[in-house]
Amino acid sequence: MATSAAAGRGAAGGEGNAPGMRVALGQFNQLAEEKLLFARQLGVSGVQLNTPQLPGERRWELADLRDLVERCRAHGLTLEAIENVPIHFYDQAMLGGPGRDEQIDHYRATIRNVGRAGIPILGYHFMPNSVWRTSRTTPGRGGAHVTSFDMALVDAVAVAEQRAFVAKRDERADALAVMEGTDHEVTADAMWANYAYFVRAVLPVAEEEGVKLALHPDDPPVDTLGGVARIFKDVEGFKRAAEIAADSPAWGLDLCLGCCSEMPGGAENVFAMIEHFGPRGQILYVHFRDVQGTVPRFQECFLGEGNYDPARVLLALRRAGFTGFLLDDHVPHVVDDTPWAHRGRAHAVGYVQGLMAMMDALA
Repeated sequence: MATSAAAGRGAAGGEGNAPGMRVALGQFNQLAEEKLLFARQLGVSGVQLNTPQLPGERRWELADLRDLVERCRAHGLTLEAIENVPIHFYDQAMLGGPGRDEQIDHYRATIRNVGRAGIPILGYHFMPNSVWRTSRTTPGRGGAHVTSFDMALVDAVAVAEQRAFVAKRDERADALAVMEGTDHEVTADAMWANYAYFVRAVLPVAEEEGVKLALHPDDPPVDTLGGVARIFKDVEGFKRAAEIAADSPAWGLDLCLGCCSEMPGGAENVFAMIEHFGPRGQILYVHFRDVQGTVPRFQECFLGEGNYDPARVLLALRRAGFTGFLLDDHVPHVVDDTPWAHRGRAHAVGYVQGLMAMMDALA
């Protein structure tokens, strides 16, 4: 029974991913030998890279992307997806700036190279000034460090001082350049127009190359940050995006459960997203994390102590026909952890693997 269930999920070992929900390891930007060995030791079948450190200031080239695929394959792993190009690759496209057409041309070239390298999914966001947090060391269970966000702290300081709240270190310089280069507030209407222009330009290339583009929610899902509106902050925003994409087979979601849980209403957003987009085949992969509380104030947490019940979410994904991969994201930093949080990630991966094994056994 155990062997059959593992095979159904796509067991590690280089045989490729069988159809069905599975667990991957992700959120690192270099294919270091240590990360690949760690993935194998955790028993996952694939990995995901987030903003990989590759040559190129405006686009990524085929040879560099193909090398990532081959290095994963040599370790018996599948490169499931790449999530995010650097913000400066498409900041003008997000903001509707004068260089957007040139950036979109380069983005289309990157999509072609991703597809020709054999990478099926390219994830992206539409947050030109990145993910924000007001603390990275909020005490969680047992004193573990978790990230948190409090809109009152953002509102208490001038926009020029808000740069300290950009959470992702590898995006901080790009996000600050956006904030410093924007001399007026970017409205929601403008961001919607920019999104429509961008996605209608890149989807045809993705369709041609067999690449799926996975849209990530805004984090945090508030109306505006740093003078730039956020449009992917609620369920209706994603429905509107799907309409703009005109049901393109290349359009889908990187469904970050944590971001959905951060939205007003908490867990109800998680289930609404799964129930609407799952049966349409538009959930491409899932960030499996959660928070306590919702905007305007929340903090991240261990799986099983947040707004939603992880077991119920997995069952909802299965009922909705989801056959993609799940991965760790924003895990707590536990005692003696590494900067990348190996211990916290091992806990998250093992937690999900255990739930999936029980779900398979009871199916």
